[in-house]
Amino acid sequence: MAAILSVSGSPSATSRTTRLLRHLDDRLRDHGHDVVSLEARTLPAEALLGADFRHPAVVAATALFERVDGVVIGTPVYKAAYSGLLKSLLDLLPQYALAGKTVLPLATGGSTAHVLAIDYALRPVLSSMGAAHIVQGWFTLDKDITAGDDGGLTVAPGAARALAQVTDQFSVALGGRTTVLAPVG
Repeated sequence: MAAILSVSGSPSATSRTTRLLRHLDDRLRDHGHDVVSLEARTLPAEALLGADFRHPAVVAATALFERVDGVVIGTPVYKAAYSGLLKSLLDLLPQYALAGKTVLPLATGGSTAHVLAIDYALRPVLSSMGAAHIVQGWFTLDKDITAGDDGGLTVAPGAARALAQVTDQFSVALGGRTTVLAPVG
């Protein structure tokens, strides 16, 4: 199966976006894929903001992008766009870091007013970075994601079905299973 990099662009240590991504990572593993996660917030701020392309953490993150077949990009939406943290990371990657890769963009936010952030803010950047195929992304409302104290996650049924569908489509685009698993959540 495919190697996948699952990237969280959330600056929060208790991020629903990150928890949702890790939940979907498990679904992709169930499809037989090898999934590696990267939280942009764990990269050194001085390297990100100072555009230090040679910083060992940036070099290691760049190497992760190079060796995978697919990338899941998850971000909270702030002011109708993806996070500045994610922007800082993407700016440090080579111009065509996504060349030949299949990409699944995901976003979370507090209002349906931000639902187009994927198509109008994130998708053009991913495309400019050479993504071979950007599958249909999905925006999930914060209120549809409930994080438990135990680290567990519950996703509202409608959102769970939609997330399962886009995750399964991403898997199929990468050559994964074509059988549908039960919805996430």
